[in-house]
Amino acid sequence: MITITEQVSPYRDLEKKTIEELTSLINAEDATVSAAIQKALPAVNALIHAIVDTLHRGGRMFYIGAGSGGRLSVLDVIELPTTYGIEKGKVNTILAGGIARLAEAREEMEDEPQAGWETLQDEHISPADIVIGISASGTTPFVLGALTMCRQHGIPTGCIVSNPASPIAVAADYPVEVITGPEFITGSTRMKCGTAQKMLLDMISTTAMIQLGRVEDNQMVNVLLINDKITDRAVRMLMEKTGLSDYAAARQLLLEQGSVKKAVDHLQHSVQ
Repeated sequence: MITITEQVSPYRDLEKKTIEELTSLINAEDATVSAAIQKALPAVNALIHAIVDTLHRGGRMFYIGAGSGGRLSVLDVIELPTTYGIEKGKVNTILAGGIARLAEAREEMEDEPQAGWETLQDEHISPADIVIGISASGTTPFVLGALTMCRQHGIPTGCIVSNPASPIAVAADYPVEVITGPEFITGSTRMKCGTAQKMLLDMISTTAMIQLGRVEDNQMVNVLLINDKITDRAVRMLMEKTGLSDYAAARQLLLEQGSVKKAVDHLQHSVQ
């Protein structure tokens, strides 16, 4: 296995560079991430197909990770019920050290190979679900141990890694390898690897939600009405979709039904 993520940065004497030089170089490195993802799109598509099939059948999706990648998956998961109105528990994340201690960055927990599988067992994981490991190195014991045990128990798995032919990719049914190259700061995988992980998490969850019917046209018709800004956006969405011209009446209908989707369906059934 080639650990590209640990290779020496091509940039030297960073402490001698100006702010302008540093930001320009970092931006140039970040610009390479999209091209790396482009090369991996066939593998990404295969993983998303498996995720959508699992969720369509009533199964659940679990991200499992540590460090920056694990924390990014937490951010992705907590947005989905609000943005798309899916039930909590449909898409989940298992973070080394626990989500409750997210801000502590307990990096030492990633070295425990049994802990990830034990946490998945606490969630009553089964072959009806799918587990996606996130690890820049592709070697994180917390993730590798969990995926290895998932395979032994017939549970489908995928992964997002940034080194080729890593143990985690070998253990996954749907491996995604996005090779972003050496980091600007040697070994600092919160940079390009983290950027790639965030882009992939957005891509995976957004595509899955669209495929599951949680989006119509380009609109979040199932968004939860959790604050004034979102409610106002939803009212205007409802008015656009139905031709209603009275803002107050549209808002009242929206609040009564709970979402744009339900309000539109209610109006359509009322006309029939």
